Amino acid sequence: MHHPILPSPHPQRIALHNEIHARPPEAMSAPLAISHVVMACEADDRDASRAHLAALLRDHHLAPPDEQCVHLRADLGRFRLRWELHTEFATWTFTHPLRPADARDGAAAETVDAADTAFSVVPEDWVARLPGRTLAAMHLWVLPQVRAADTPDSGPTVPECARRLLDEERLVASGVGNGQGRIYSDFDIHADGFSRMLLLVEGFSARRLGRLVQRLLEIETYRMAALLALPAAREGSLMLGSAERELAALSGAIRSAERHDEPALLDRLTRLAGQVESHYASTHARFSASAAYFELLDKRLTDIGETRLPGLQPVGQFLERRISPARSTCAWTVRRQDALSQRVSRVSNLLRTRVEIEQQQNSQALLGTMNHRQDVQIKLQSTVEGLSVAAITYYIVGLIGYLAKGAQKAGSPFTPELLTAAAIPLVALAVWLSLRRIHRRLAHGDDH
Repeated sequence: MHHPILPSPHPQRIALHNEIHARPPEAMSAPLAISHVVMACEADDRDASRAHLAALLRDHHLAPPDEQCVHLRADLGRFRLRWELHTEFATWTFTHPLRPADARDGAAAETVDAADTAFSVVPEDWVARLPGRTLAAMHLWVLPQVRAADTPDSGPTVPECARRLLDEERLVASGVGNGQGRIYSDFDIHADGFSRMLLLVEGFSARRLGRLVQRLLEIETYRMAALLALPAAREGSLMLGSAERELAALSGAIRSAERHDEPALLDRLTRLAGQVESHYASTHARFSASAAYFELLDKRLTDIGETRLPGLQPVGQFLERRISPARSTCAWTVRRQDALSQRVSRVSNLLRTRVEIEQQQNSQALLGTMNHRQDVQIKLQSTVEGLSVAAITYYIVGLIGYLAKGAQKAGSPFTPELLTAAAIPLVALAVWLSLRRIHRRLAHGDDH
């Protein structure tokens, strides 16, 4: 059957289409030990992270990733590796199945301890050279659920494995997956530098368990990534406080300033505006990314479908209470930045308006002076024109006098004095009319 050929495809069509399959969860089965490491990456660390991954794959006789690869899964024998390269960090997730030998001939949920980690089977020399700086590290144990009755009167029943792995004084827990699973954590960094979480499951399919594990790991990742903005918010509060005091002082000075004080005030205000905008530009990307990570954290907490366990604080409630102050600090800093920028802009506009009004007043005064000078010049010009008519008339009448004298010698009956006297008013009138005509032509030329 003949199929028509599609027109020329968009150059990004395949990449955009495959984005729906990016970073899919892995199918998993308990018991498992998972170690999840998040490495904050600068621009140079991104290529180094990919190269470090390639070195591990070559050591296990596997093909290295290509230059565009941003996520990869590989079976390396004793453990499975999942690598993901994000904008600001790279995640390394190591999964190690807990076999009966690891459980020391007992049930995995009852015999596993802190030494049974996926990180323990990863080559140490390779781990020591992971590019970037450690942002988060967590051990997650996925074990079969041990059934025990929770009674409100006797308080919460905590599994023995949770008591061994976690600090019971700081323990938080939730039911997940419609009660088919339980998560326990103390959200503490233990002696090995890792935080710990325990997931007990019963009746989960392999793919469903993989989705749940991925969401739990992302909760830890996005929690730490979102908090990267907190140091910037704390440092920014000091700068913003100083800038707000400077703006208040400038506003008071503008109100009582004289005209000669305005250039100095405008210079101070311009410097303050530059400082505020520079701080905004340097922190805006960090705060925007933090807000996005907080939204992802909220979404992942919703996705795990938490239910309360008797006598224990839910994980979502614990994170909300503990992270809310940091989240509010970041959001408040962003609002202060925006408000301060707008206030600086308003004060700048106010001062510029004041300066412009004074400049307009000076311009009006200058125009008045120019108009006065022009009136004086017009009067002087009228005086000069009167003198010009007299002078031109004098010279023309003089010439007529010479002509009259010559005419008298030629036999003219009129005396030179009579002809000269009679010519004076006629010549003066003709000169005056000629000057008027010239002025009219000039005036019409200016109009056009």
